[in-house]
Amino acid sequence: MEKLLEQALKLRKKDLLLDSNTILLQLVKDFPQNAYINYQCAWSFDALGEELKAVPFYERAISLGLPEKDQEGAFIGLGSTYRTLGEYVKSQKTLQQGLKRFPDNRAMQVFLAMTLYNLNNHNKAMELLLKNIKDTSIDENIQSYKKAIEFYSDKLDEIWN
Repeated sequence: MEKLLEQALKLRKKDLLLDSNTILLQLVKDFPQNAYINYQCAWSFDALGEELKAVPFYERAISLGLPEKDQEGAFIGLGSTYRTLGEYVKSQKTLQQGLKRFPDNRAMQVFLAMTLYNLNNHNKAMELLLKNIKDTSIDENIQSYKKAIEFYSDKLDEIWN
């Protein structure tokens, strides 16, 4: 199993996505209760642009239990995949569940902001994005207005007289 898995991951790195996916599908068939293999299979379908096929593998990987770092990636993968499929409520729930476990994951916050935009919750989406920009940008102009960006991030509809 280990050699085949290693081979599949090397093929993916070499952009031989179909070959990688073929091996991963066989591994899932042989080891259906292996969370990590399910996660890698989901990832391979995402890489192929076949998001709908990725979903059950992400779901199974999360439900079976993954090591923390892989679980973090699986929540992002599943949440963003649901979003691309137009399953915005599922995306929001998945990303929020992931953020409960990994509250400092900036990528997950940004994917949640995209989902909130799709759900027409533009204020919250902008707030999340602005706070992430404020906290992560090294641009000196943004840093010089850091306090103002933070202050206005959740007051975008207010008019100051």
